[in-house]
Amino acid sequence: MEVKTSLLDNMIGVGDMVLLEPLSEESFIENLKKRFDHNEIYTYIGSVVISMNPYKSLPIYTAEKVEEYRNRNFYELSPHIFALADEAYRSLRDQDKDQCILITGESGAGKTEASKFVMSYVAAVCGKGQEVNKVKEQLLQSNPVLEAFGNAKTMRNDNSSRFGKYMDIEFDFKGDPLGGVISNYLLEKSRVVKQPRGERNFHVFYQLLSGASDDMLKKLKLDRDFSKYNYLSLDSATVNGLDDAASFRTVRNAMQIVGFMEDEVQSVFELVAAVLKLGNIEFKPESRVNGFDESRVKDKNDLKEMCELLGIEQSVLERAFSFRTVEAKMEKVSTTLNVAQAYYARDALAKNLYSRLFSWLVNRINESIKAQTKKRKKVMGVLDIYGFEIFEDNSFEQFIINYCNEKLQQIFIELTLREEQEEYVREGIEWTNIEYFNNAIICDLIENNKNGILAMLDEECLRPGTVTDETFLDKLNTVCAEHQHFESRLSKNSKFLTDHSLPHNCFRIQHYAGKVLYRVEGFVDKNNDLLYRDLSQAMYKANHSLIKLLFPEGNPAKVNLKRPPTAGFQFRASVGTLMKNLLTKNPNYIRCIKPNDKKAAHIFTDSLVCHQVRYLGLMENVRVRRAGYAFRQVYESCLERYKMLCRQTWPHWRGPAREGVEVLLTDLQVPAEEFAYGRSKIFIRNPRTLFFLEEKRRQCLEDLAALIQKIYRGWKCRTHFLLLKKSQVVVSAWYRRFAQQKKYQKIRCSALVVQSFIRGWKARKLLRELKHKKRCEEAVTTISAYWHGTQVRREYRKFFRANAGKKIYDFTIQRIMQKYFLGLKKTMPSMSPIDKSWPARPYGFLDGTHQELRRVFHLWRCKKYRSQFTEEKKATYEEKLAASELFKDKKALYPSSVGQPFKGDYVEITKNPKYQKLNSLVEDKVLLADVVSKINRANGKGAPRIFLLTKKSLVLADQKTGQVKASVPLLDLSSVSVSTQSDGFFALKLKEGAMSAAKGDFLLSSDRLIEIITKLHRTGAASADRNQINIDISDEFLVQFKQDKVCVKFIQGTPKNGNGVACKRKNNRLLEVSVPSP
Repeated sequence: MEVKTSLLDNMIGVGDMVLLEPLSEESFIENLKKRFDHNEIYTYIGSVVISMNPYKSLPIYTAEKVEEYRNRNFYELSPHIFALADEAYRSLRDQDKDQCILITGESGAGKTEASKFVMSYVAAVCGKGQEVNKVKEQLLQSNPVLEAFGNAKTMRNDNSSRFGKYMDIEFDFKGDPLGGVISNYLLEKSRVVKQPRGERNFHVFYQLLSGASDDMLKKLKLDRDFSKYNYLSLDSATVNGLDDAASFRTVRNAMQIVGFMEDEVQSVFELVAAVLKLGNIEFKPESRVNGFDESRVKDKNDLKEMCELLGIEQSVLERAFSFRTVEAKMEKVSTTLNVAQAYYARDALAKNLYSRLFSWLVNRINESIKAQTKKRKKVMGVLDIYGFEIFEDNSFEQFIINYCNEKLQQIFIELTLREEQEEYVREGIEWTNIEYFNNAIICDLIENNKNGILAMLDEECLRPGTVTDETFLDKLNTVCAEHQHFESRLSKNSKFLTDHSLPHNCFRIQHYAGKVLYRVEGFVDKNNDLLYRDLSQAMYKANHSLIKLLFPEGNPAKVNLKRPPTAGFQFRASVGTLMKNLLTKNPNYIRCIKPNDKKAAHIFTDSLVCHQVRYLGLMENVRVRRAGYAFRQVYESCLERYKMLCRQTWPHWRGPAREGVEVLLTDLQVPAEEFAYGRSKIFIRNPRTLFFLEEKRRQCLEDLAALIQKIYRGWKCRTHFLLLKKSQVVVSAWYRRFAQQKKYQKIRCSALVVQSFIRGWKARKLLRELKHKKRCEEAVTTISAYWHGTQVRREYRKFFRANAGKKIYDFTIQRIMQKYFLGLKKTMPSMSPIDKSWPARPYGFLDGTHQELRRVFHLWRCKKYRSQFTEEKKATYEEKLAASELFKDKKALYPSSVGQPFKGDYVEITKNPKYQKLNSLVEDKVLLADVVSKINRANGKGAPRIFLLTKKSLVLADQKTGQVKASVPLLDLSSVSVSTQSDGFFALKLKEGAMSAAKGDFLLSSDRLIEIITKLHRTGAASADRNQINIDISDEFLVQFKQDKVCVKFIQGTPKNGNGVACKRKNNRLLEVSVPSP
C-alpha cells in the first residue's frame, strides 16, 4: 500500500484550495470535479474541510483508516474528515481548548453522515473502559432516536434532518467522554400535517406501522395500511434503500441503550399514534340559531380511540374543537369555531403535540447522557444544522434558516480572520488588513431590535386590530425601503417598480450567498404559532403521564394571560445563545456539498456545485486565507521535506532547523518577498513558490532514485557474485566428499564379495567332508543291520513259514480298518438331522459296513436331537408331522403352513374379558380358538364366528357378542372335506340322525385350515371311544344343508374382487369357489 507523508504527495488535483493556481471559480469547480471523479471526496481550504456527498459507500472509514489518521499532523496525510476530527480532539485533550465542529450545507449534502463520522472517530480514539464505553454507546445511540423523530424523506435527501442539532460532548482531563448535552433548533413541525409532493412525513410514523408487532399495533389502535391516515403521504410511503421495519427495531434498541424505561417508550409511541389518529378527525358545519356555523366532528371513532389512548374525556376534546374561549382580565368570552378554524385548531394541536414530544425526547436523552461529575470539563461541540436554502417557494422557515446561516457565516469570517491574525502575531509576522465582505449589515437587517425584520414581524403579531401578511409587508416596505439588501415591488425605491421577477406579495433579501425571494404568505401565522387555550387545557386534563408534562400551560391553577413568545423571537434567542457558545470555542469547519440532485453516484453537476460554492462562501474563504501568506509550515517539516535540494543540508543538517531553511532558500535563490520567517514556521506568500519547490523536489527525488537504484544494483550484483563464489566452494567440497564416499563404497563392496567367496569355498569344503563322514557311518550301520537281519531270519525262519500268509493278511485288514475308522472320525458330518452328507467309502469291500454305520449314526443323532425337546415342543412337532401325513402333496395350501407355528389360541379367550362368559360355558380345555367364516348357502358370503375345539366338542360362537351359535360333539362328526387348492374352505360333515345335525353340515373358511383339521384329526385319533375322523381331499364334494344337498365345486380363475377366494352360488344345488391360479 502506498504511504503518504504529506498532503502534497501523489496529489490528485490540489488537496488544499489555498494552493490552487490560478484561483477562479471555474478552476475551483474543476478541481473539485477532478478529485470527485477519483473518489477523493474531501478537500481542504486551510483548516476547513470540503465534503462531497459520494452517494455510495467508500472504504475510507475503516478501523485501519482511524489508526492511520490517529495522532497525525493535519497536513500530513491526504484530506479526510478524520484529520479534522483528530486535530480537534488532540487540541481539546492536549492544549485544553474547547472545540466546536460546524457542519453546514444544504439538504442532501451529507451533514448528518459527517457528524456521525466525527462522533465515531472520537469514540474510537478516546479511552476504553466499561463506564467510558457505556457513555460512548449512549452518545452514538442517541442519533438513531433523533433521526427517527426528526428526519424525513425529501426531494433532495432520503434522510433529511428537519431540525438543527448542536451536541456538546464533555470530556475529562484524560480525554475520555463523560457525557453530553443536545440542543435542538426549529423542528419543521409543519411537516406533521402537510408534506410537499414526493416527500414523506417523519420517519417514525412509517417505522411504527411497518415494524411494530401486531399486538403492539392493536394496543395503539393502529393499522399497518398507510393509506388509512391523512397525515401520511402515499406517493412516497416506501423509499428504496430504507427498511422501516428494521429501522424500528434499531430505534427500540437505541432507546433502551440510551436509558428509556419501557413505560416511557410505550408512552412515546402512544403519542405518535395519537397524532396519526388526530389527522383522521374531520369536521362538518352545523348551523346555529344565531346564524353562525359551528363545526362538528363527522366520525367520532378516531376521536374516541385517540381519547382512549391519551386518557381524555371525549366530550372535553370535542368541545375544544368547536369552541374557543378568550380571556381578558376578569372576563371570558366563548366563541364558536367554523370548519376552517376547527381544522386549523386540529393541525395546530398535532404540530404542537409532536413538537413538544420531540423536545421532551431531547431533554430525556440529555438526562441520560449528561455528565455525572461536577468537575471542570472539556467540551467539543458538533453543530449539524440546515444549510442555506433557496427554493422556488421560500417561506418563514427558509427565512429563519437563512438568518441562522448568515450568523454562522458572520462568525465563520470573524473566527477565520481572528485565527489568521493570532497566528501572524504569534509568529511575529506583520499583519495586514484583509478586505472581505462583512455580512453584519444583513444580520442587522434581520435581527435589529428596532427596525429588524423579525422585530417588525413580532410587533405586527402583537398589534391589536386586523393583522395580515399584507400589513406586515406594507410595514417592511415602509421601514426597509432604502436598505441596500432589501428589495420589494411595493417599496418606495423606484428601481424595483418595474421588476417583474418580483411579485407583489413577496420581498427579496440579498444574502451573502445570493438573492432569495420570500413569499410573505403565512409569515404571521407561523410566527404566532398559536394553540387555543381550550386545547391546552383539554390536553392537561388527560390521564396520560406524559401529556401533562407537555402542556403545563393548560393547568387552570396557573393561567397566564401573557401572550407566549413568538417563534421568531424564540429562534433569534436560541441563535444568539448558540453564537455566544461558539465564540468561546475553537472552531473547526466542515462544508458539505451535494454533487447532483439525482442522489446518484458518479454524477457531478457543475451548475449545482457552483451554486453551493457561492452560497457557502468558499471562494471568499480561500481569498481570506490567501490574502497574506498562502502556505505555512514548521521549520522541521519544511527542512525534512526539501533538504535534498541543497548540498549543505543533505543528507543531515546539524544546526537549528530555521538556519537550515534559510540556507536552503538562499541556495535556491528564492526572492525574499516570496517568504517570511516566523518564530516556528516558514510562511510562503505565493503558491507558485511552493509548486516551484515541489517541482525541484520531484526532479531531485528522481535523481536520488536513480542513484539509489545504481548503488542497489551494484550491491545486488556483488552480493550475487560472492554468493556464487561461496556456493562454488561448497559445491566442490560436497562433490569431493561424495566422490570419495562412492570410491570407498566400491572398495568395501569388492572386499565383501571376495570375503564371501572365500568363506563360501571353505564352508563347501567342510560340508563335503562332513557328508562323506556321515555316509561312511550310515554305510557301516546299514551293513551291520542287514547282517544281523540275515542271521535272525536264518535262525527263526523255520518257526514262521507255516502261518505267515494268514497273519500278514489279518494284519493288513486290521491296518486298513484302523485307517478307515480314523478317517471317518475326522470327516464325520454335523449333528443336524437334516444334514444328508456322508463321507465316501475308501474300499469297495466296506460298502455294507459303510451304509450301516451311516444309518446307525443318523438314528443316534436323531435321538440326541429329540432328547433336547420339551413336551410342548414334541407335541408341536407331532402336530406338524400329522399335518404332513395328511396334506403333503395333497393340498396346495400346505407348503405355506409349514413355517407357521401352531399356537392354538389366537383370540386369547382366557384373557380377553369380552369372551369370559364364552370361556365359562366350555367345560374342557380349549385346544384351538380362532375366528373363521361361516359360509351362507344362500349367497356364498361368510359371517365371522369364533371356532373353539376341545377334546370332546367343537363350538361356533358370535364374534361380537360371544353368544354360542352351535355346539357339536366330536362323536357326531363323521368326516371333513377340503379341496386340493390353496383356499381355506372346509366342510364339517355330521352323522345322520345326530342331534347336532338338525341344521345340516357346516361349510367354513379359515386361513389356518391346516392347523384346524390337523387338531381335529389328532383329537379323534386320541379318543378310544370314537372312530377316527376321515379327511376327504377333493375339488368337488357334497354338503348337507338341512334337507338339501349342495355340491361345492372349486375352480381356478380370477375373482372379481381382487386376489382373494370368492364363493358364489350358481343354483340351488351348486356353490362355486373361485381360487386364484398359483
